[in-house]
Amino acid sequence: MAQTTSSRPRRRGRLFPEYTIPPEELARREAEKKARCQRYREIFARVSPELIDSHYNWFIIIEPNSGDYFIDSDEELAMQKARQKYPQGMVGIMRLNETGTCGRI
Repeated sequence: MAQTTSSRPRRRGRLFPEYTIPPEELARREAEKKARCQRYREIFARVSPELIDSHYNWFIIIEPNSGDYFIDSDEELAMQKARQKYPQGMVGIMRLNETGTCGRI
């Protein structure tokens, strides 16, 4: 008995080529992200020295456009406080310690 093989050609390429994001749009998004991260760090650097002493290792949620921040020892509660005031805003989470990091990698 002879073995049959499929001679169907393989398709290569994108599944949905109509959804390709142009490189200019990707570059714009990346620039916005870097600018937003820079604003997070600026606000953190401004407020952290006075808050670290009394709220060490608490979470700080920063809204970069207004400069508002929300702190709590529980991450979820801090996020709820931020979402009450800014339901659709982009917020950043940091920790009130020397580096601002929330955990280990």
